[in-house]
Amino acid sequence: MSAGHRGWALNRREFLTLALSGLASLAWEWLPWPDKQDYNALQPVGLGRVTVERISVRPEPSFRAPIQGYLYRDMVVRLLEVVRSPYGPPHNPKWYRVVGGYIHSSYVQRVRVELQTPWQGAFPEGGWLGEISVPYTRALRRTRRRWVKVYRLYYQSVYWVRGVDEGPDGRPWYRLWDELLRINYWIPAVHMRLIFPEELTPISTHVPPEEKRIEVDLRTQTLRAFEGDQVVLETTISSGLPSDQVPDNGIPTETPTGRFRIYLKLPSRHMGEGDLVSSLDAYELPGVPWVSFFYRTGVSFHGTYWHDNFGMPMSRGCINMRVEEARWLYRWSLPEVPYGEVYKVGFGTRVVVVK
Repeated sequence: MSAGHRGWALNRREFLTLALSGLASLAWEWLPWPDKQDYNALQPVGLGRVTVERISVRPEPSFRAPIQGYLYRDMVVRLLEVVRSPYGPPHNPKWYRVVGGYIHSSYVQRVRVELQTPWQGAFPEGGWLGEISVPYTRALRRTRRRWVKVYRLYYQSVYWVRGVDEGPDGRPWYRLWDELLRINYWIPAVHMRLIFPEELTPISTHVPPEEKRIEVDLRTQTLRAFEGDQVVLETTISSGLPSDQVPDNGIPTETPTGRFRIYLKLPSRHMGEGDLVSSLDAYELPGVPWVSFFYRTGVSFHGTYWHDNFGMPMSRGCINMRVEEARWLYRWSLPEVPYGEVYKVGFGTRVVVVK
């Protein structure tokens, strides 16, 4: 056991006290986060959000070390140091030192608190795209009598912003449009960064379309994008988890192999069961960013904000990517999606998936 770490287990209350260290707690899910823009820069490494029900804290950066406490879903913790552990796991040996011990990075999303100035101008007909700029915020639906909670929206997820209205606290709230359910819900405008057209300018438009291709190796969990013989992106991904049983919807969870084309792209996609719920345990992933479909059952490349365990199969069939890399691929690949269009169908970039 490392010097400076106690050998007893910390309970949940102690970890809430130690880990948050002055950050916003879960009570801030829709009220404005405290203005911590300067606080981001003061962190040794940054801030991390726990993305699953709970993760273990250990005295050493190893799954062999005893569990001495837990951090729970959506806790935002100070990351004091990034450690590449000799104990692995081999595909992802990255651990974080936090107050009280070490946590593995697989279910920790790196986040920031960046409060925004609400948009004062006009909205284009289709709306602006917007990206959540705080660790999370709670969306509300407006009924005739009151505001009700719906989804919790997470850092780097992307939505269509169709307007700004007065929220339940008397402040500006953005009206978001859900392209799957075709309904509106609202969040505090200070919690969202608007994305303007110049940020989504297509990449490498001078390269002939047939010179671009994407290769995915399921064995090594890697993706490479080519322009002719030149690799312009190489990264690890998370493909579909193999399953012995076919799900109720009849769609296998393992990513299919073969030769395909990107045929449909969306900057934002609500994935999941499509239920309008407030439960954090529901299988609802609104605002999945930078989605490029290439197989008829709904298999796509997309940004992933709910894990950081790339190099290991993790999905229900799709190719999970880091948000920044999925956004690059979205801009680089065909068909191009004109800003303001919810989706674009076309005969797109070649995709080769091997095993």
